[in-house]
Amino acid sequence: MTDNNASQFGGRLLIGATGSGAVAMLPMYLSALRAQFTGTVTVLMTHTAATFLPAHTMALFADKVVTADSPASWPIDNHVSLAAEHDLMAVLPATANTLAAAASGAAPNLLGTTLLHATYPVVFFPVMTGDMWTKPAVQRNVTQLREDGYAVVEPDWGPRYDVGLKAFVDSPMPPAPPKFIQQLRSMLS
Repeated sequence: MTDNNASQFGGRLLIGATGSGAVAMLPMYLSALRAQFTGTVTVLMTHTAATFLPAHTMALFADKVVTADSPASWPIDNHVSLAAEHDLMAVLPATANTLAAAASGAAPNLLGTTLLHATYPVVFFPVMTGDMWTKPAVQRNVTQLREDGYAVVEPDWGPRYDVGLKAFVDSPMPPAPPKFIQQLRSMLS
């Protein structure tokens, strides 16, 4: 008989969800995570992320969803409280825009201010086109983030359907859920 609890781990996880079409896959990641993760999950969605994936849908998979859309929530769900209430932040998907803002110390939204205020580990899971990922500016931002102590997971490459091109292209992919979970587990240990 095996101990099912041996593979479980916990903590207070904050997931930053940004404006990439890949955010539509976030419920799949959280479903897979829940099989092993016993802690709390808060999802902080940028405005564009909430355009791709409604917050009320995300709420079916997370303990709490924060969008900063309502000024009534600002005194409760702000960068200070979000940073204080969590042990780890994972940004999935991490767009080129989000990487650039974090690398330069910009705070264009609640996710940016929370990243600046966080004193715990932060891991970025980049998702963008291959042409974007290989640009020198994006690579400089990734290097800067790593030098600043952030973890940036090197994306795997694979076929992705490009709606604009109406064809499959080889590009950076979101990590497979087991890789995502293993990265979180190692950072919360």
